[in-house]
Amino acid sequence: MLNKILMTGLAALALLNGPLISSALAADDPIKAATDAAAAAQVSGDTAFMLISAALVLLMTPGLAFFYGGFVRTRNVLNTMMMSFILMGIVGTSWILWGYSLAFAPGNSFIGGLQWLFLNGVGLETTDYLKGTQPDAVVSYAATIPHQTFMIYQAMFAIITPALISGAIVERISFKAYFWFIVLWSSILYPIFAHMVWAKGGFLGLYGGIGALDFAGGTVVHISSGVSALVAAWVIGPRKTYPNQPAAPHNVPFILLGAGLLWFGWFGFNAGSALASGSLATVAFVATNTSAAAAALMWVILEWVLRGKPTAVGIATGAVAGLVGITPAAGFVTPVSAILIGAITATACFFAISLKARLQFDDSLDTFPVHGIGGITGAILTGIFATKLVNSAGGDGLFYGNPGQLVTQLIAIVITVIIAGAGTFVILKALDATIGLRVHPDVELQGVDISEHGEEGYGEELSPGFSLTRSES
Repeated sequence: MLNKILMTGLAALALLNGPLISSALAADDPIKAATDAAAAAQVSGDTAFMLISAALVLLMTPGLAFFYGGFVRTRNVLNTMMMSFILMGIVGTSWILWGYSLAFAPGNSFIGGLQWLFLNGVGLETTDYLKGTQPDAVVSYAATIPHQTFMIYQAMFAIITPALISGAIVERISFKAYFWFIVLWSSILYPIFAHMVWAKGGFLGLYGGIGALDFAGGTVVHISSGVSALVAAWVIGPRKTYPNQPAAPHNVPFILLGAGLLWFGWFGFNAGSALASGSLATVAFVATNTSAAAAALMWVILEWVLRGKPTAVGIATGAVAGLVGITPAAGFVTPVSAILIGAITATACFFAISLKARLQFDDSLDTFPVHGIGGITGAILTGIFATKLVNSAGGDGLFYGNPGQLVTQLIAIVITVIIAGAGTFVILKALDATIGLRVHPDVELQGVDISEHGEEGYGEELSPGFSLTRSES
């Protein structure tokens, strides 16, 4: 009777779902046929989820372009936005040719090998490359998505990470120098961070490493880019007009639009890092929105209490800070912990921006105070609030009886800071000795859009004189 019921049900499904179920019905064992059909449906659902998540992460790069573009002067808006858009061209190509192999192919504890150059051997297989037929496979927890799906999802992280660095050096670096800096940074440094944390056998990660928790890129993306931005701003030097002339944001609606796109895309960034459309993705989605909301609210409160007025720029910056802070923790913490992470990270970033302004250090768009400090804060808080009650594959933090996890997080932070700082310094010094880093002083004063790109963002009728100020001013 049971077999008859199963066969009747599978026949009905076959009428609705076509060849996939029909082939399952052809099997001698109806139980196996049903199991195979369910597995195929899981692969299809998870693959769709991951492709949508990849698209959301890609959208974050144009979102970053608007976010950064709103802060600079009118005569530099196109150059600033191009510094994000060019990443989609450079890394979108290099990741296919060599970046993915260096980041995720079997190698040593710090970088991958060359087996997957030009995506050789990176096909549409699912369980074969993940479940033990290749013991040195890239990861061990994504058995229901094709290898190429994992590859293209990771490409979107590789695209946006170096784009974040541009915020510290806008309005003065030549586009040629920036182009080659991005080529070198994304080809040398980013694969190291990705491999150490996310590849099987990576030195810092959960799969054969020391066990640092980084669900979606606190160290790989934010600490690495934030520290690199700090070093880049120091090596290149301040803008000629800094700090004597105020550099007010020219388009606050751009900033809000960019922050909104970043918030939206961040769901793919964090929830997608579950690599399957299941309960863990839900945990990360909820934590992401909760932290961003708490951070935006905290920033508004801090401005209101300490400076008298809540600003649009402030709430946008606060939301981004909360998103940065929750990134390493998203798949490991409860919603209440996400509120605390968002509020604490926003507070840390708020005062870091204020300190930077007092020190008169020209990290133009506060990349290190938001992404560097935010990433470090989030990584530390992950070691405090993480719990296996949320994700059994993760770890317990300090509040759940495991102070050793906090120590591990601190080790990962220090290693990331050293590699990012030293690597960025060497790359920039090499470029400065060969092609130079800065535009001519006259070009900098006149604006780089015309000289670097031969076009301008606005017509001459738009006056660059705005009275808007950033929240730390």
